[in-house]
Amino acid sequence: MTNPQSPEEGAQDLRLLIVDDDHAFQQRLARAMEKRGFETDTAGSVREAIEKVRSAPPAYAVVDMRLEDGSGLDVIEALRERRPDAKAIILTGYGNIATAVTAVKLGAIDYLAKPADADDIYAALTRDGGERAPLPENPMSADRVRWEHIQRIYELCDRNVSETARRLNMHRRTLQRILAKRAPR
Repeated sequence: MTNPQSPEEGAQDLRLLIVDDDHAFQQRLARAMEKRGFETDTAGSVREAIEKVRSAPPAYAVVDMRLEDGSGLDVIEALRERRPDAKAIILTGYGNIATAVTAVKLGAIDYLAKPADADDIYAALTRDGGERAPLPENPMSADRVRWEHIQRIYELCDRNVSETARRLNMHRRTLQRILAKRAPR
């Protein structure tokens, strides 16, 4: 792994904003990233994160997708507006292809499924722009493919459960139970 501050680059901005409403995870990740040379700041909500981005946009950000007061994508978008060169990644326990594509379009450099460890996050943040992420070792299971399809339709329907259920020819309550669960492996 590369150090985020190499000697030939001189003094580099290593400010990292961690946005997650799981306080214990947020604090563990902050300590782990500080050990790797980052100066960390944390936020527990979209509103708090956007305020921090507006006052002092960080060079790096790790943002949870679903927060109590909204979507982490709003934080990514605010960061891109204030600091286009920032490297931001999305973390989520509800990963799907449609939101990954949206996150990248809004400026995220990577999209990691929870539980992601500090090494994975560090690797994503410090990877060069031309460097490719490693290919997954195992293909998606049939359950995961089904779940991805449901998530894609859900996003296409602007997260409207009733419309998604109608398009999938599925009972609304069944769909709600599927959406409430974590993604299958």
